[in-house]
Amino acid sequence: MTTFVDRVVLHMQAGDGGHGCVSIHREKFKPFGGPDGGNGGHGGSVSLVVDPQVTTLLDFHFRPHLKAENGKGGAGSNRDGANGRDLVIKVPNGTVVQSLDGEVLADMVGVGTTFEAARGGRGGRGNASLANARRKAPGFAELGEPGDRLDVVLELKSVADVGLVGFPSAGKSSLISVISAAKPKIADYPFTTLVPNLGVVRVDNHTFTVADVPGLIPGAASGKGLGLEFLRHVERCAVLVHVIDTATLEPGRDPLADIDAIESELSQYGGLADRPRLVALNKVDVPDGKDLADIVRPDLEARGLRVFDVSAATREGLRELTYAMAELVDQGRRAAPPAEPTRVVIRPKAVDDAGFTIEAEPDGSYTVRGSRPERWVKQTNFDNDEAVGYLADRLARLGVEEKLAKAGAQAGDLVRIGDREFDWQPTLYAGADFVPGNRGTDVRLEEKSNRPSASDRLAARKARRVRPEDEVEAAPAAEADAE
Repeated sequence: MTTFVDRVVLHMQAGDGGHGCVSIHREKFKPFGGPDGGNGGHGGSVSLVVDPQVTTLLDFHFRPHLKAENGKGGAGSNRDGANGRDLVIKVPNGTVVQSLDGEVLADMVGVGTTFEAARGGRGGRGNASLANARRKAPGFAELGEPGDRLDVVLELKSVADVGLVGFPSAGKSSLISVISAAKPKIADYPFTTLVPNLGVVRVDNHTFTVADVPGLIPGAASGKGLGLEFLRHVERCAVLVHVIDTATLEPGRDPLADIDAIESELSQYGGLADRPRLVALNKVDVPDGKDLADIVRPDLEARGLRVFDVSAATREGLRELTYAMAELVDQGRRAAPPAEPTRVVIRPKAVDDAGFTIEAEPDGSYTVRGSRPERWVKQTNFDNDEAVGYLADRLARLGVEEKLAKAGAQAGDLVRIGDREFDWQPTLYAGADFVPGNRGTDVRLEEKSNRPSASDRLAARKARRVRPEDEVEAAPAAEADAE
């Protein structure tokens, strides 16, 4: 028997960026030819795309861990590393991508719809790209940025125009097998259908899809039977058809009670009250079934429902039923708003947006949050003093040092950026004090600099703005003499 899976948890990992290379060009009679380390390649991303040939999430049930290719590291002679290949995952039409806490990340409807779930890490720059007028031969390179790692839930909701709902063994599978080319399993015991069946129906110039939703019994919306697993497949249906077994021999069953029970479950599930309904009184080829259909038809029509006597065995009434389905589907399609092209939304950055924020923690530490500072920290090799000094210069140019001083940070306070913690020493400043030395070293980190810290400079500026007390006292006397 075919296994149907419509909900899985995927563990995605995008590729890491490749490390940059530290290399110095060497050639005969040229003892120092300058830096020539190449950049690392970018890591591959993990994307989802809707494929019409995929109808179930079964493959991911057995292979839930997905990883894209890492970027290659750079090499000497200015050779950049290759980018990692992206991993493209094919999913069925109607797949909903959610986070573990239920937040909808993407609703993938329509063939070709693509969603980038995990972005690959950037490759680190080699020392050739890091060279500048002051730092002519960097003795370090950037590390590759780690790719995104996240867990997502894929939930399949069938995309069908008409949904057949009803009790087990009401004849839904038989009905869909005769009005379409679908070949579901049919047997004379309850819960024969364990997976939703989809069929394509053509009526004159109209083509629409019909879904057989299995397992609906009283209590389905609360998890009884199979209904809770498959009620989600009714959400996208534009028309609902109650398939009623008029020849059932089960005690306590009658068409009105069956419809009330199914409607109660649909109401508890929610969001389906506006869908038009049809009623198909099935198995009227049985004499008792025909008599019961004649008895309950007036009561059903009094509720405003359109009722059709049908038989999947003799195909009686199926033409009228399919024409009614096509009419309602056509009305729903015409009433739907026209599809609009995706709009490109441009959100310019605010003038005063520094790209990071600083939060003072209750324990006296400070946390720096922002995409650029956090990325720079990830790309820094903390075993290399020159790389650490370069990071300090970048943070200072961004304004992190100044804002920490304004926030009240003192030398020695704990500062946290990403997953790294530092004892803040505000003695480095945006490259002004950098003196080239041995590759991989920074003299500013070897001994404490005598340069005033950011907090000292801020205090000095405030002091210069305050007038001395003797000038304040002499000002009124000078004004009196002038008069």
